[in-house]
Amino acid sequence: MGSATSELPSRTPLGDAADTGLKIVVVGGFGVGKTTLVRSVSEIRPLNTEEIMTQAGVGVDETSGVAGKRTTTVAFDFGRISLNERLVLYLFGAPGQERFWFLWDRLFSGTLGAVVLVDTRRMDECWYAIDRLEHHNTPFVVAVNRFDDDRTAFSLDEIRAALALPDHVPLIDCDARVRSSGKDVLITLVDHLHDLARARELTA
Repeated sequence: MGSATSELPSRTPLGDAADTGLKIVVVGGFGVGKTTLVRSVSEIRPLNTEEIMTQAGVGVDETSGVAGKRTTTVAFDFGRISLNERLVLYLFGAPGQERFWFLWDRLFSGTLGAVVLVDTRRMDECWYAIDRLEHHNTPFVVAVNRFDDDRTAFSLDEIRAALALPDHVPLIDCDARVRSSGKDVLITLVDHLHDLARARELTA
């Protein structure tokens, strides 16, 4: 995986020409890289609700595979990225622990699309995210966040089969720490949303 992103400016004003905002949600299992993705692509200093993990979470939060994790999101992350002069993405990163899943349905309200982050070491943890998005009829793409200690070496075809993803759902590799990689994920989602909108127009 690539190097960490550089420090973001504390404040980046929204351009006067911006007139269309798209709400995007980043979901996935605990410790999969949602906060990192929002932080790496945001053009503003992101809002994070990370707290130090304490003994109170022992036996409650499933930490297998992420034993070194010391902080966790307890509400949501928020960031912003301008795609062009008029189009702006507002990014919301959902908390990953099961005890905070009740927040997800609220976060999905008004969402045009979503990114499901997958850690192939704990692939089963993305099932709930996919299930909820399908329940809400929310379009999504799946991004495989490859970790340095990942020895699974699953191909994208193998991951698609394991997740039973339909062919029309985009599936790509990413490095949540690298801004250009994160932007590629968001561009893939926006292109997917555009294709779905065009398809609806043609069948209307």
